[in-house]
Amino acid sequence: MNTKLLPVTPESIAEAGGIIRGGGLVGFPTETVYGLGANALDGDAVRQIFRAKGRPGDNPLITHVASEAEIAPLIRGGISDQARALMRAYWPGPMTLIFPKSDRIPPEVSAGLDTVGIRMPSHPAARALIEAAGVPIAAPSANRSGRPSPTTARHVLDDMDGRIPLILDGGACAVGVESTVIDVTGRVPRVLRPGGVTPEMIAAAAGAVEVDGAVMRPLREGEKPRSPGMKYRHYAPEGALTIFEGEAAAVARAICARYDAAPDGAAILALPGHEALYGGRRVLPLGDKDSAESVAASLFAVLRALDDEGVKLIFSEAVDEAGVGLAVMNRLGRAAAFHIEKV
Repeated sequence: MNTKLLPVTPESIAEAGGIIRGGGLVGFPTETVYGLGANALDGDAVRQIFRAKGRPGDNPLITHVASEAEIAPLIRGGISDQARALMRAYWPGPMTLIFPKSDRIPPEVSAGLDTVGIRMPSHPAARALIEAAGVPIAAPSANRSGRPSPTTARHVLDDMDGRIPLILDGGACAVGVESTVIDVTGRVPRVLRPGGVTPEMIAAAAGAVEVDGAVMRPLREGEKPRSPGMKYRHYAPEGALTIFEGEAAAVARAICARYDAAPDGAAILALPGHEALYGGRRVLPLGDKDSAESVAASLFAVLRALDDEGVKLIFSEAVDEAGVGLAVMNRLGRAAAFHIEKV
């Protein structure tokens, strides 16, 4: 299959919408990461996503809509006051809400669960694509399963060339990590996957919030993933990643000792302003300024750059888990299979 990479134009959006309607796959930009989209109402089309990505079939997908009116046929039981408060506050945007699903959602989308994740993206190309397709779009990140998520169209092409017919190039993604996933089926909104909409923001809009214990640990034996990004080693570079957590100078000493004992080809991921602590060793900065948002926006591109260089050992500083930092540490933790050393 020849994969076309096209800039976002009315013509390319129309072509992509036709591919989705016809049961095919399209790579497309969102404000979080690039998605790999198919008709969410067509189980056969959705199965192609799993084949293209090499994605395990028990890992659910998120269904993307362009308007609130599209939600009612996809869910059961209506929308709670808390869910509506979150929708008013943060949609369109990087937030997914988990609802009981209707029979219109095929089991391939929900991985056999009785719930479905719904998101209304804010990226104009994503919204235009949904409208052009005329159907809700099921989409995980547009990478090979387990790899760092794609934040540029070139990243998608690296993973999906020859596997899908079309990638829409909308430039670099602004948020850089996948959407916050919130279960709104219970009494209190519960974060299953952190993202750009933080627990603090959720509590401000809905009055309360809980963070699932599996956000910063692997699922236990028998636990089912209720959200994408919960079960498997995700977002991972090819090199082995270890995270060091503690006071900055102590972390730097521990990382330097490990780096110096490593074979050639190791690298260090450091927060902006910490590069000088590493004395000329190979350092890649996490972000371009001292904020979790900057780290989130650059994280996956940095991990992919390490793959391009063939780096085999990666030693990373931890990020403060406040705000968007929780999303960054969730992604780093899963990329490292939660190999976190406290110093």
